[in-house]
Amino acid sequence: MGEKAKGRMKEAAGAFTGDEGKKAEGQAQQRKASAREEREQQKRTQSEQNKADRAEKSRDKQTRKDKGGLLGNL
Repeated sequence: MGEKAKGRMKEAAGAFTGDEGKKAEGQAQQRKASAREEREQQKRTQSEQNKADRAEKSRDKQTRKDKGGLLGNL
C-alpha cells in the first residue's frame, strides 16, 4: 500500500475518532509522500532531458560528419 493511502487512512481514522494528532500525522504522511513523488518525477524528467541532449549532440555530430566535417566538402 502506498504512503499516500496510508496517510489518508490515518487521517480518516483520526477524523472519525476525533484524534487531531492522528489526523495531523496522516496529513503529514501524505505531504511527505507527495514530496517524494515530486522529487522522483524531477529526476526522471532530468534523466530524459539528458538523454535528449545526448541524442541531439550525436545527431549534430553525424550531420557534420556527413557534410565533410568543419570545412564542408571542399
